[in-house]
Amino acid sequence: MNASFLIATKKLCRNIALGASILGVTATASFAQAPNYPTQNIKMVIGFAAGGPTDVIGRILAQHMSASLGQTVVVENRTGANSLIATKEVAKAKPDGYTVLFASLSHNVNRLLLNEKADYDPLKDFAPISLAANLPLVLVTSYDSPFKTLQELVAKAKSTPDNVSYGSAGNGGSAHLAAAMMATQSGTKMLHVPFRGNAPALTEVMAGRVSFMFYPSIGIANHVNDKRIRVLAVGSAKPMEDFPGVPTMDSSGFPGFEQTAPWVGMLAPANTPKPIVDKLNVAMVQALNLPEVQKRLKELGAIPVGDTPEQFREFLVKDQARWAKVIEASGITAE
Repeated sequence: MNASFLIATKKLCRNIALGASILGVTATASFAQAPNYPTQNIKMVIGFAAGGPTDVIGRILAQHMSASLGQTVVVENRTGANSLIATKEVAKAKPDGYTVLFASLSHNVNRLLLNEKADYDPLKDFAPISLAANLPLVLVTSYDSPFKTLQELVAKAKSTPDNVSYGSAGNGGSAHLAAAMMATQSGTKMLHVPFRGNAPALTEVMAGRVSFMFYPSIGIANHVNDKRIRVLAVGSAKPMEDFPGVPTMDSSGFPGFEQTAPWVGMLAPANTPKPIVDKLNVAMVQALNLPEVQKRLKELGAIPVGDTPEQFREFLVKDQARWAKVIEASGITAE
């Protein structure tokens, strides 16, 4: 056998052994991070204003996850551009488990609307942790609004185009998509007024300066009881017991609105070690299964989920396809 060939073979074997050793050390280091993790505060970035649905649920989970993880989960609101600012910040964060994103459906929608300009990929740039909850939408207007039924609102929109306005948490958000879908189905033209979060948008609706909006059912019952808003229709498959006598969008002539229910969930930057992702998932699912959390979320109109990272990833893939169809049918653009 050629001597040079034998020397090359020995060198190759040494390199393979060295590579395997390095990989083994890397894997061991990765798995070793989980038992000691976390050793410092965890930052939960939320792309919407304090007091809105995503923020409220995120803070409930942050409180209970802090207790189980032994370190404080600190909520940081990074508002603007329908959570695009927050999403990009977390996508570029160090994948060490100390920065996570509490996201909504805008996670997929921003990318669909902006394409490469979004500067992130909702699947490739993130490690899903768990889907937290779904929040059926309800169509609300001011309690003193001239619109007492959905039919009256649609009739006004048909008779005076652009005189009926609707609020949202930002371009491409759940409220925007739902209202645009309703406008398409009813053949009307209405004015979209985006805000930096659902909470400020709802404030303007309650004041009567914006005609209506689609809002996650979270906390709405309290405003109804205080006679600050009126619910004209619910976007769930069946009537909601919190709003007796209020029809569904489907029964009002607008089918398919139960699919517009926004979701909220937690993601980490891509390449976050799986043991850390799994530890965050366990803490989050445990929090969602606590009786007091279940009770609180039900009071807010949210439907708790709490799935695995793999299930959440599968959900995100299907969610992306669903909203791509809605955006195409409604003709929504990034502007």
